[in-house]
Amino acid sequence: MLKQNKPELLAPAGDLEKLKIAVLYGADAVYIGGEAYGLRAKAKNFDLDTMAEGIRFAHDHGAKVYITANIFAHNEDFQGMAEYFKAVEKIGADALIISDLGVFSVAKAAVPKMEIHVSTQANNTNYMSAKMWYQLGAKRIVTARELSFEEVKQIRDNIPKDMDIESFVHGAMCISYSGRCLLSNYLSGRDANKGACSHPCRWKYHLVEETRPGEYMPIEENERGTYIYNSKDLCMIQHIPDILESGIMSLKIEGRMKTPFYVGTVVKAYRQAIDDYLADPALYQERLPYYLEEVSKASHRDYTDGFYYQKPDGNQQIYNSNTYIRGFDFIGMVQEDSDPSTGIAVVEQRNKFSVGDEIEVMPAKGDAYTMMVTKMWDEKGNPVESAPHPQQVLRILFEKPVKKFDMLRKIVLDAK
Repeated sequence: MLKQNKPELLAPAGDLEKLKIAVLYGADAVYIGGEAYGLRAKAKNFDLDTMAEGIRFAHDHGAKVYITANIFAHNEDFQGMAEYFKAVEKIGADALIISDLGVFSVAKAAVPKMEIHVSTQANNTNYMSAKMWYQLGAKRIVTARELSFEEVKQIRDNIPKDMDIESFVHGAMCISYSGRCLLSNYLSGRDANKGACSHPCRWKYHLVEETRPGEYMPIEENERGTYIYNSKDLCMIQHIPDILESGIMSLKIEGRMKTPFYVGTVVKAYRQAIDDYLADPALYQERLPYYLEEVSKASHRDYTDGFYYQKPDGNQQIYNSNTYIRGFDFIGMVQEDSDPSTGIAVVEQRNKFSVGDEIEVMPAKGDAYTMMVTKMWDEKGNPVESAPHPQQVLRILFEKPVKKFDMLRKIVLDAK
């Protein structure tokens, strides 16, 4: 294996709750967006106060926080940018993620000591561009998703040793080249390159002939139409050895728009897989079915290994649906540690469940376990049989001690 430091597990955090979950469930670093300059405008994102709180929480738990500023900037976007970068440096952000040369130049002038990571949006496909970014002052490149492991290795062998390589290993795949898409802007007037993508790649499309209005002809042989741009989701948890051998030092999970349950589930599975492999490769191989089962409990599309082993063909696309595979419901999150004397803990409901249901408890550390819900009470202490109301606060009897931010999930019996 290529000699390198312990790899970094980098997780998405669309808001403060997700940041805390990502860190507690095993992320070494998180990437977040502020209220400007990032590519997830529809995420809740962070103002400077919540950003500061998140950074303190992450640092207290030994994790780093990277701030996205990866829009393709227009002239008007530069107003106030330097002051924004100075503000995020002051509250302790560890790095900026940037794709635009103009934004890069502003950051280097405003916060010269701050790390800059070059976003995948910059189409980092070769070692010559990586070396150029390094000469300009970048610490890290995020590789384009269109690269094979062999190409990543070639980049690693031809760039300075103190330059890092970060690559996506899990999550939704954009149909456009490294996410540089114009479909959304053209079809809905929302600019994907400024954070407002409407995801037209997931829409259902039919073909209409000019002289036959109203006659919708599917592009593929399917009576429901076709999702001609709809990619499968990336999943590389079964390829940790090849990832590390290639020289990738930061394993990036996509999903700032995802739920807390998704973040916790996927981050924890990758944390366990990486740690098991570093401790004992044989243990990692033995537990591969477990890791795959765990990541599959979060809502996802069919999985693919993207470009890492071969150029994708039609098998990496989904032609008949844009829906997710959802085998488990996220039903609750523990709000306070359980009482050691009674085993009762406060839980906030996220989906309906009832006394008598078999559920899984997913702690931040250690394997999940199943238990039966035998007793629960409302906020006033009255016994209740079910929890039908969104964000209902309950007290539940647990079989084992639980901690704040542990999550509860329940199998979806009619899952497809």
